[in-house]
Amino acid sequence: MDNQKADEYYIRRMVTDLKFILDHTAELSQAELEANEVLTDSVLFRLIQVSENADKLSSSFRDQRAGIPWRAIKGLRNRIVHEYGKVDLSVVHDAVQKDIPELLRALPPEPPR
Repeated sequence: MDNQKADEYYIRRMVTDLKFILDHTAELSQAELEANEVLTDSVLFRLIQVSENADKLSSSFRDQRAGIPWRAIKGLRNRIVHEYGKVDLSVVHDAVQKDIPELLRALPPEPPR
């Protein structure tokens, strides 16, 4: 598989996960998110997946989009994975409300299947 196809695949996966998060957390307060353990686990899992897929993008793709905070995406993943029981959900809620919409705008639109 060449890098172009690989990038499209990983972008599609990222966009799918980001849209899932937004669709299921629209207008939820931090308290409402925290009260829903299943949704919280799902959001955390999807954030991990976004980071894993971002890591697999070609370096040329990431270089062309230097404005995307690639290190911060990986950093959030590391915090979730390595401090799972102690994740500050205010950081997660803030990312859901502010960072995810910005990230979606910065990525190419989801290519047709």
